[in-house]
Amino acid sequence: MEEEVCRLFKKAVIYLPSDVKKALKDAYHDETEEVARLNLGAVLDNIEAAEDMGVPLCQDTGLPIIFVKLGKVQVENLYQGIRRGVERATREVPLRPNVVDPFTRKNTGTNTGQLIPQIDVELVEGDYLEITVFPKGFGSENNNALKMALPGEGVEGVKNFVLDTVLVAGGKPCPPIIIGVGVGGSSDLALKMSKKALLGEVGVRNPDEKLAQLEEEILNQVNSTGIGPMGLGGKTTALDVKILAADTHTAGLPIGVCIQCWAARKSTGRLK
Repeated sequence: MEEEVCRLFKKAVIYLPSDVKKALKDAYHDETEEVARLNLGAVLDNIEAAEDMGVPLCQDTGLPIIFVKLGKVQVENLYQGIRRGVERATREVPLRPNVVDPFTRKNTGTNTGQLIPQIDVELVEGDYLEITVFPKGFGSENNNALKMALPGEGVEGVKNFVLDTVLVAGGKPCPPIIIGVGVGGSSDLALKMSKKALLGEVGVRNPDEKLAQLEEEILNQVNSTGIGPMGLGGKTTALDVKILAADTHTAGLPIGVCIQCWAARKSTGRLK
């Protein structure tokens, strides 16, 4: 477990997923604004240099977040194995030590601490254990938002809130961004879904036709803002919008928005 977690973090922080790289290359070729093309070109050069040199593609190697799918397998010391893997990756990759006490701001030096790494466990069918590491940088994380909307605000309320969140964020989350949206459930579930939505493949629409249409509509609205790469103007403010939904209470409409920067890092491994 420790070795696999360390391996996944090394892969995640150095090698950007192919779907994200393709979306960035497509944005570069489609862009007509000179400054936007310059910024996208610099991003693509950065990605190539990280792979060639075997170093993290961003100095902020993120907060260690791990999504676990646990099937019908026996696992001993899951938490400790993940924790040791994060500490090992911090030493060996290396990862920048980002984890601090929220009040004293004292750095733990290991990227582990109270309730960190952040681990989400989902019980699934099947005889396997799947681990996805999700190093989340805080230039984008600091621009997340939650709204406990009224039921009457409906779909238009969802679209308006996502767009407002993007407009407030501007260039701070290093666009082009990927936007995760969680709708329904409770406040904490909406935000959790918005983050899990970012695990989906860029450019692949939701199998639910209503949500797929909503993803397209929001993506078009966001890219019409002209915020552009690094907030300096251009056609591509977002590479994609991903939505997850859950049923909710009759009196509410929770909406969570999680923004991911262009360095949309993640890596998955499966153990049997």
